[in-house]
Order: sequence, then C-alpha cells, then structure tokens
Amino acid sequence: MSWQAKLLGMHMRAVVKPWLARIDSPGDFAADVGRFNLLLRRPPFLRRFSRPDGLTWLSAGETAEGLAILYFHGGAYVAGSPDNYSGPLGQLSFLSGIEVCAPRYRLAPAAPFPAAYHDAKRAWRKLRRLGFAPEDIVIGGDSAGGGLALALLSKLCRRGTPPRAAFAFSPWTDLAMTGDSLRENRDTEAMLPAERMADVVDLYLGTHRRTDPRASPLYAAFPNCPPVLLQYGETEILRDDSRRMADRLRGYGAPVTEEVVPDVPHVWQILDGWLPEARASLESTARFVQDSFATPTSR
Repeated sequence: MSWQAKLLGMHMRAVVKPWLARIDSPGDFAADVGRFNLLLRRPPFLRRFSRPDGLTWLSAGETAEGLAILYFHGGAYVAGSPDNYSGPLGQLSFLSGIEVCAPRYRLAPAAPFPAAYHDAKRAWRKLRRLGFAPEDIVIGGDSAGGGLALALLSKLCRRGTPPRAAFAFSPWTDLAMTGDSLRENRDTEAMLPAERMADVVDLYLGTHRRTDPRASPLYAAFPNCPPVLLQYGETEILRDDSRRMADRLRGYGAPVTEEVVPDVPHVWQILDGWLPEARASLESTARFVQDSFATPTSR
C-alpha cells in the first residue's frame, strides 16, 4: 500500500464516511459527489465529443477506429454522470487507445428501477445502430455502474450477442446484501457506511425483488460469456459482491480475472494522479481491453 493510499484512507474514514452516513437526501449526495469529482485529474489532450447517438464520448491521444468501451458510471443509482468521470475515463482511453462511450442513465428517486437498466440496453442499441458489432465493444463500469454493466452483460449473453469482454471496478452486484463483507469489513471500509446501504436499496428498488438479476447480476445467467476483469479492494464492504460474482461467472465457463488490492478506497481507479494504485489498475484494465481486442473471437 502506498503512503498516499494510507493517508487518503485515514482521511476518508475520519471525514468522508461519517459525512455519507449523515446525508438525508439523494439531492445532497448528488451535489456533493459532483463537487468531489472536480478534484479528479484529466489527461492532456482530453476530447469530449458526440455522435448522432446523443451519448457522451471521450478520448485522449490516438485511438483505434471502429472500437469502443461502453462505460457506466457509479453513484449508487442516485448520483453521478459522465461529466464527473471525464478525467479517469479520458485516462483509460489514452492508456488503451480506445474511445470511451459514457451514457447518461436515469437516476432514483425520480426514475427508480428498472429505468437505469433500460437506459443501459438503449445505449447498447445506439452503439449497434452506429455500426459497432458486439465484438467491437468492451463494456465496463464501477460500483452501481459496474453492476449495471454486468446486468447488461447477462442480457447480451442470453441473447447470443455478447460483447468482446467486460470489466468492473468494485461492482455492486447483490442488492439483497447477503455478502459477509458487509459485516466483516464494516470498520475497514474507507468510504461506504454499511448502515446506509439498505436505505439506498429501498430508494432504488422500492417493492421490486432484491434478487432481480437486472439489479443484482449475482443472480443472473451468463451463457457463452466473454472474458471478464474484476478489480476490487480487500477491505471494501462490497468485496464479496465481486468474489461471488467471479464464482458465478466461472460457473458459466467465463474466463475471469480477479485483481484484489489491499486497503484502497471504493473505486480507487478514479483517483488517477493522486494514488499510484489508481494508475496501476487503469493500466491493467487497458492491457485487458487491448488483449481482448487482439484475441480472435469464435463468434
């Protein structure tokens, strides 16, 4: 663990985590998340652009033509936007040489489940209409967006049109909250207050089943699944969401790579430029994306 991660973890446990535990409204959370993301560093030559699909696209440096990363942002389904992620996604584009498509999806409480899931499917259809074949796309996301990416992956696998590969940073895959790490890592978690998770689930899912695979991909099916990369922290309360997700995917024959980092904040990858661990994880993700596109597919 770097000294930067150690200091940041101490600060987040002392300041950020108690603040999140006290927040009363999603609006307050969304506003403060937006201000925090202003601290995220951007790579040189970052470019934001749009195509006729109405989606947000990001790139930095030279990129390959005809390939895309479809990325869903985190924020517990109540906050966040592609605007907040310009820096880390621009860096991922620079490191991988692939353009990143970061769609907006509707948020609770104004648009509860299954709005975000339907928006994820809509973003995929828009890429297809632009001429991207399934094997031209890698899908990914972080936290709630990571769960959304994996839920979309299940849909595409069951349809017989899976993407080239998928990755997720600390994904939230079990909104039934049955993972042991919710209890075991309650104190070691640097950012998320375990006692507030049920409130967010209620806000997003309402009366829907907590094990609905469109919200909790841990309970989904993944036939003919492409390679998947999962990165998560050993001390996170969502650690077991990734561990068990890896087992679930392997049960369907998927090639799964797990990268576990000790004592880092939730979704540390977005802190590129602040934490050495963030750059190392983004570089590893970029290699995974490049290797996926370089490997011939039988589909």
